[in-house]
Amino acid sequence: MRFEDGFKLTASALTSRPLRSLLTLLGVAIGIAAVALLTAIGEGLRVYVLDNFSQFGTRIVAVFPGKTQTGGIGGILSSVRPLSLADAEALGTLAHVEAVVPLIQGTGDIQFGVMSRRSDIIGGGHQLAEAWRFRLALGQFLPPARAGRSPPYAVLGHKLRRELFGAANPLGERIRVGGTRFRVIGVMEEKGQLLGFDLDDIAYIPVDWAQRLFNREGLMEVDVVFNAGIGSPALAERIRRLLIERHGEEDFSLITQDDMLASLDRILATLTIAIGALGGISLLVGAVGILTIMTTTVAERTAEIGLLRALGASDRQVLGLFLAEAALLSLAGGLLGLLLMGLLLLGLHLGVPALPLSLAPGFLLLALLLAGAIGLLAGIAPARRAVRLHPVEALRSE
Repeated sequence: MRFEDGFKLTASALTSRPLRSLLTLLGVAIGIAAVALLTAIGEGLRVYVLDNFSQFGTRIVAVFPGKTQTGGIGGILSSVRPLSLADAEALGTLAHVEAVVPLIQGTGDIQFGVMSRRSDIIGGGHQLAEAWRFRLALGQFLPPARAGRSPPYAVLGHKLRRELFGAANPLGERIRVGGTRFRVIGVMEEKGQLLGFDLDDIAYIPVDWAQRLFNREGLMEVDVVFNAGIGSPALAERIRRLLIERHGEEDFSLITQDDMLASLDRILATLTIAIGALGGISLLVGAVGILTIMTTTVAERTAEIGLLRALGASDRQVLGLFLAEAALLSLAGGLLGLLLMGLLLLGLHLGVPALPLSLAPGFLLLALLLAGAIGLLAGIAPARRAVRLHPVEALRSE
């Protein structure tokens, strides 16, 4: 049997019952579109979250009070000795350290005249904006302490400025933060949200004032920013030795930005795979559809198979005919699925422009290969059944 003859037989078998073929390949198309779309959304979210975390820089080592694997309330409560401003100053003396940011975070009422808003309050060092790569839209950031005491200055987030002052210039105005008067000296550029945390609805005040405001003895966190002359593991070890020397024991935790990004990447990649696997259920349904239609086709074409065998068609040729039919059916479904996915992605982009989507070009080829593989796997059992038919018995069924 020549190749073109086999191709014509396969194509005629698919086109002889167009509605049945269309419904079968539609099952594959929906599966391919679901997997591709959900994977694109999952990968887009992964890239979006990693990009947002990376905007703070990757050469950061965070120090938390308490000997725990992660920071948080558990670490604070289990601390033998809290992190102090003196610890932060000592960390600034280490080689290759560019900035040290002591931090305290809380919430409180921010008031200006009759306007009031409850917002997040971050008490930080004067190098916070530089360390976190934040830019200012107006004014300047918090200045260094003078004679061990910081002036009562505040910097507002973009949204907080708008809520309190509208379009007016807030520089030089006095506000109350948790009942304490501060003078506004700067406004941050708009940053948006990060994992539900509004970076624009924040008031920044000096960390020593935040200690008094929230009645805290120690710091919640110290961020150490270093230059390219040293790696994060080496600097983390130097920080560990210095703090053990100061505290007498290791009653703190260290997390590098690289470790945090790597852990986050693993979690999000697993989530992407899980989302894609949910879409894979539709592919399984499509495979069952191909298996069903091919089994029915073998039963309906028994006489044709017997005639082919009687004319000398080999087992391999008969097997190839039915496998080719299944593969063409699934590949057509794959192409239709990619078209459907493109329409869905376009609709999402127009309807929800803020939704992050990421689809690698190589994934389109992988989707087509996956569709072909599904067709082959689903067609093996019916094709083998066709091969096992005896020519004489098959012709008798006519």
